Amino acid sequence: MFDANQNLKSDRPFKLFNIGLLTNILNPKMAIFYLSFFPQFIKPEYGSVLSQSFQLGIIQTIISFLVNFLIVISAAKMASWFSKKPIWLRIQKWFMASVLTGLAMKMAFAKVK
Repeated sequence: MFDANQNLKSDRPFKLFNIGLLTNILNPKMAIFYLSFFPQFIKPEYGSVLSQSFQLGIIQTIISFLVNFLIVISAAKMASWFSKKPIWLRIQKWFMASVLTGLAMKMAFAKVK
């Protein structure tokens, strides 16, 4: 019932990287973030606004890359660990099913205000 599909095709790392890059570039939330958050750190009296914008963008990109890299590595380690211990994978899936069932029941029996 809760078996993972083991017959998935492997994608090349370059293809996966390109998919992630395009997803981030085309994400409108990122444009809104840059346009609303960065201007408070840009001071015209400190030099070129364009240069400051690029510096902030590069720093944010490096930090974002490192955080995302750590998340990917951690997820890969966890996936490897779970694949070697199928009992924990079943426990995790039953736990999540129980939590989601509990939330659905709470919503179903909640009084409408």
